[in-house]
Amino acid sequence: MAPHEPTPSSDASGASDASELVDFAVDLTSQEVLRRAQVMAALGPDWDPMEVLLGEEAAYDLLYSGLDAEQQRLYDDLVAAGVLPARGDGSAAA
Repeated sequence: MAPHEPTPSSDASGASDASELVDFAVDLTSQEVLRRAQVMAALGPDWDPMEVLLGEEAAYDLLYSGLDAEQQRLYDDLVAAGVLPARGDGSAAA
């Protein structure tokens, strides 16, 4: 029996039980298309993914700037361990 088919249940007499499982499937393809269309509509016509990416890069540059010696050491350790990606020359901006 295929995994998606319910196991028929029966009592001692062989009669099937009224509480049998039934196969139930829902195709959410149209819902996913609708959801994506709504997301794009919410972003609006002025949404620029490249501008967003550049803004995120600028935020990371700011986040890792002006570190003191201990913070810089910890940052370098995290980069070496592969926890953080190396930025620029491999160290945080001073």
